[in-house]
Amino acid sequence: MLLEETGRHEGDDPDSVWLVDPLDGTTNFLHGLPVWSISIALEQKGELTAGVVFTPITDELFWAEKGQGAYLNDRRLRVSGRRQLPDALIATGMPFMGRGETDAFLEQLRAVLPKVAGVRRWGSAALDLAYVAAGRYEAFWETGLHAWDMAAGIVLVREAGGYVTEIGGGHNPAHNGSILAANPHLHLPLGKILRDAGAS
Repeated sequence: MLLEETGRHEGDDPDSVWLVDPLDGTTNFLHGLPVWSISIALEQKGELTAGVVFTPITDELFWAEKGQGAYLNDRRLRVSGRRQLPDALIATGMPFMGRGETDAFLEQLRAVLPKVAGVRRWGSAALDLAYVAAGRYEAFWETGLHAWDMAAGIVLVREAGGYVTEIGGGHNPAHNGSILAANPHLHLPLGKILRDAGAS
């Protein structure tokens, strides 16, 4: 088990790892903002196979299992079908408390802002990814994340028909820290904009 708050705990099955963030959006929670979630994912033999993101404030349970689809409570999810960046609502995260590459993030934001309908930053990567899976956002990107921040959301987006990679194009975002998740129409053009702005 890998938990944000307490680190890694070894269990009986070395091939299975639970990735748990008991409070994704801690700063929001501490300030009384209702944008936070509980995120749990299962990784088996190095592959993400299940994910759950729960938002107690709205009583929304986003869940997915590899090969079985993604759901919000009992409703099947599909990523947005929007095909043009000017119609797209994009989510992102920014460097936390001065950690990370603030200048690099600002370059990425400067490149993306004039090309999309809007950019949102809510402070819960797991919830942002769940919203991509639900078609509420067309895409999400961020760097400097931990596996527990995004693992459940990765399963959700993939099972809802979206594409999830590292911003540079690699296929292991959960253990690289860089993520781009989007519907199939916008993943490639948004990735190019971000890479041209220096993201990797």
